[in-house]
Amino acid sequence: METQPLTPAPSKIILDCDPGHDDAVALLLAHGNPDIELLAVTTVVGNQSLEKVTRNALSVATIAGITGVPFAAGCDRPLVRTIETAPSIHGETGMDGPDQPESTIELDPRHAVDLIIETVMAHEPGTVTLVPTAGLTNIAMAARKEPRIVERVKEVVLMGGGYHVGNWSAVAEFNIIIDPEAAHIVFNEKWPVVMVGLDLTHQALATPEIVDRIAAIGTKPATFVMELMEFFTKTYKDAQGFDYPPVHDPCAVAYVIDPTVMTTRKVPVDIELQGRLTLGMTVADFRTPAPDECHTSVAVDLDHEKFWDLVTDAIVRIGEPDGGAPAATAAAVPAMAGAVTAGAVAGEAK
Repeated sequence: METQPLTPAPSKIILDCDPGHDDAVALLLAHGNPDIELLAVTTVVGNQSLEKVTRNALSVATIAGITGVPFAAGCDRPLVRTIETAPSIHGETGMDGPDQPESTIELDPRHAVDLIIETVMAHEPGTVTLVPTAGLTNIAMAARKEPRIVERVKEVVLMGGGYHVGNWSAVAEFNIIIDPEAAHIVFNEKWPVVMVGLDLTHQALATPEIVDRIAAIGTKPATFVMELMEFFTKTYKDAQGFDYPPVHDPCAVAYVIDPTVMTTRKVPVDIELQGRLTLGMTVADFRTPAPDECHTSVAVDLDHEKFWDLVTDAIVRIGEPDGGAPAATAAAVPAMAGAVTAGAVAGEAK
């Protein structure tokens, strides 16, 4: 009798986020992909106030039908700095554009930092990946409050920084500059860190072709994403001159699902804390080969087609949270590599 190969277990992640248009897509990707086990979702001040981004996270959970996953609110300000948000990109609600339903999901009563610690400590060492797509305040606080999590976490795959590119200053990316002290803590702990920065995420453009593919799925979550991208397109054009918006945060989740979606390079990375013009810069030292003990790497090149196939596939798999079938699955799926059938969607939607 022929032995069937074992299917790898899904990757266990905690998504720490500040929704945020691209955070919302990251959450949908984490929920809809069968190779991810979403253990918890935590929120932190960033794109908007903690209250607003937490409300947005719960709205996304309602739209996507996410149940059985704890959501917890975390730090409402950076470790040292004053609060800085991004209404020029994400609007006054933090997720302007689509109508957001009022969520009936109750927040976990624990602080996000405690939820992160307890979740990591409850699982076997080397099995939980932290995926921060926001400022690193919660992650830094968790590492300081319970240092044992550092040796237990499998890796930290974060969206932030840029080894040659900035967006909130000439050299610094938003998630890092809003709490550079927290970033300094996270990058200097000994856990493996994969920095999925602007050099990579600026390749993840939501072109009209991509938005049309998502719209063709025809479900409420797909329409939600389409409306997110419509708003995101306008603000990125007005604020930063992009013809099509870069959808940063799901890139970090995509890496956990399939590391071949991008190339990475091991390189020492540290955070600038003192420079008048360079505060928050993620300084990557490419001068010599990385030493054996180097625990940081940076994402370099994105497989654009494979990335958007993952995102689109996840939205198809989610289907309609109320149990309805995708309205246009057959039209949307054939454009994707490794397409799933309508029957598979019905059977595998979470």
